[in-house]
Amino acid sequence: MWMEFKKVPNLMTAEIWKEAIEAEGLPVKILPDDGLSEWSYSNPFTVYIPKGKEHVADEILRKL
Repeated sequence: MWMEFKKVPNLMTAEIWKEAIEAEGLPVKILPDDGLSEWSYSNPFTVYIPKGKEHVADEILRKL
């Protein structure tokens, strides 16, 4: 199960968060807020992490 971790303004920012978190070993999914049919590089995205791993993601952010 995945949970919402962070909302970001565009795909580039979502990819940066994804790479930073995954570099520490935590899997990440990113999805456009407006749905896949309305996908665009400039649309807002949401970063998802596995449920129960919030503390790990928070610790990764503290290290940045």
